[in-house]
Amino acid sequence: MKLFIVLALVAAAYAAPQQNPQDVQILRYDVNNAGLDSYSFAWELSDGSKHEEQGQLKNQGTENEAIAVQGQYAWVGPDGVTYVVTYTADENGFQPQIQQGPGGAVPSAVVASLLG
Repeated sequence: MKLFIVLALVAAAYAAPQQNPQDVQILRYDVNNAGLDSYSFAWELSDGSKHEEQGQLKNQGTENEAIAVQGQYAWVGPDGVTYVVTYTADENGFQPQIQQGPGGAVPSAVVASLLG
């Protein structure tokens, strides 16, 4: 029984996040609101997370007025792999393209958590 408890504690310590959320630092934060018809922003954190996005108003003043957005965000998964989602969002909806660093497919659990 003691061996089981020791193994459980070792497993819990191994599975623990490598960095406490309060230790994450903002490395970059840029915002550009260029009037009412466009914007952009970018941020990056010390844990490897980042997000960049640009948006622009299309068909201004018409019945088909909409914002067209493009961007990408990334994070380092618990497996140490950097995952990247590149996307567009416009009158056709949100259209993500999920990528991973060199060497493999994105695990189905990651895809399911993003899309569903």
